[in-house]
Amino acid sequence: MTKCGVGFVGAGGVAARHARVLASLPSARVVAVTDTDALRAEQFAERHGAVAVPGLSELLDSGVDAVYVCVPPFAHGRPEEAIAAAGLAVFVEKPLGLDLEVPQRVAELLDDAGVVTAVGHHWRYSAAVRRAERLLDGCAVRMVCGAWLDKLPPVAWWARRECSGGQLVEQAVHVLDLARVLAGEVSEVYAQPDRASVGPDADIDGATAATLSFASGAVGTLAATWRLGWKHRAGLEVYADDLALSVTEDELVVRDGGRTTRERVDPDDARFAVDSAFVDAVLGERAAVLVPYAEALRTHRVACALARSADEHRPVEV
Repeated sequence: MTKCGVGFVGAGGVAARHARVLASLPSARVVAVTDTDALRAEQFAERHGAVAVPGLSELLDSGVDAVYVCVPPFAHGRPEEAIAAAGLAVFVEKPLGLDLEVPQRVAELLDDAGVVTAVGHHWRYSAAVRRAERLLDGCAVRMVCGAWLDKLPPVAWWARRECSGGQLVEQAVHVLDLARVLAGEVSEVYAQPDRASVGPDADIDGATAATLSFASGAVGTLAATWRLGWKHRAGLEVYADDLALSVTEDELVVRDGGRTTRERVDPDDARFAVDSAFVDAVLGERAAVLVPYAEALRTHRVACALARSADEHRPVEV
């Protein structure tokens, strides 16, 4: 195989972003797309030189080598199961699902199928994150402070728990994944929700404050809200002995003693890298993928544990 033929399940904004990257890769081509909105699929196909097909079975029969699953959280499960049965490579956009039931079943099927998998935790591919990893190599992380403080995303399903799983699962999972990369595995969480905003149009928690305990002995916090009118902050602060790092999607700030340095990065570089790595893996370089499905499931477990803790008002082991 010299060129990877890609199909898309879902033709929304995230799918379009991936398709634009793939169009810039000489080793990839977009072949087919399916979406519950037939007009949206047709428009997507026209923009990217693909064909719109009526359903998943037609997509899998279109000659694709790999499939991107870019659907809302509530729609995960059936696409991944069918792709695994077809023996095709799969790229899944986060989150993996509403809770743990579907992702755990999918993980087993993908493992049995032995196919290439990747999940869209593109922050892992950021130059800022890679530099933070190097700076922390050999250091004992003492504390992390994560935040996702934002506005309401412009999609109707996002504020409904049965559709999105809530902010921790759908959105703050990016920060939780970064915490795992830089501070290690999370062993226990405790979350307190603000439910004052629950109502007919939004039944997810308006804000969450949480603590995290790491297997290393480090401690952490997470603050999340979607009740602002702007994106205020999304990122992670990491503290070790005489070292403080602040990592966001577009910047790394390092304070080492009395010296502070800032390194700006282009977020699009990481978005390009996550797709390029997946295509390389499908073509034979499996080590290129930093976040296969099984790895993403570990982060998803942390997010689901936080959601459960917020519901049950008690600490939850991960």
